[in-house]
Amino acid sequence: MSVSNVGNLMHISMDKISLDERTDAPEFLIKASAKLLIEAGGRNSIPVVVAEIEEDKYKVIGNSFVYAIAKEAQLQRVWCIVTDASERTFNLTKILAGESIPKINLSTATRDEIQSALQYLIEKPNSALKGVNLASATNRIEEAPRQNWTNLDPIIKMKCGITKGKKLDALKEVFYLTPESIPEGDTAEVVTDSDSSLKGLTITQLKDMAKRKGIPGYNKKKKQELITLLLAS
Repeated sequence: MSVSNVGNLMHISMDKISLDERTDAPEFLIKASAKLLIEAGGRNSIPVVVAEIEEDKYKVIGNSFVYAIAKEAQLQRVWCIVTDASERTFNLTKILAGESIPKINLSTATRDEIQSALQYLIEKPNSALKGVNLASATNRIEEAPRQNWTNLDPIIKMKCGITKGKKLDALKEVFYLTPESIPEGDTAEVVTDSDSSLKGLTITQLKDMAKRKGIPGYNKKKKQELITLLLAS
């Protein structure tokens, strides 16, 4: 694949550009903007961002709204910035163009990152998290053993106003997890208060925890039985 045009500002023919995902902008905005673009001479001062997928073929990966306007205005050519077709470039471009929301790794996030992400969610119009105490939620999440979480369910038990359902689901918009693997024989007590965290361990790790706690008959128990015993211990 030729990448000779990557990094260039080019005036590309519209028939050489494809768009996988349509913009969700209202039709009125597209049509009204297209009219203004035509009246201004048909030159888009904000370029479309395209990936060079093969020689002389491009795909829109950023500023799809501008592309939709150019198409509505029936422009023959549109000004574009050409990038590579890597997934990393695609994701970053979507974020920089304001077309997707950046996520932070809750497993390693700092207190400030957690607070700013929660504040963003709480202040959104019609937010499911409206009424959640920002300081309380931030403190409890920041202090939790997040590095071992396999999902966000442990937050439900923190009694910080975030309950199962829409409120918990709202967090998935800005957070993701990369749980640390727990070495065999070193499961410690960091996850014993969470059913969801225990489910993320292997049966060998659960038996090791049960042994440390002195739970009788642990070696013959099934995984869910071990989890129940550990939670009750």
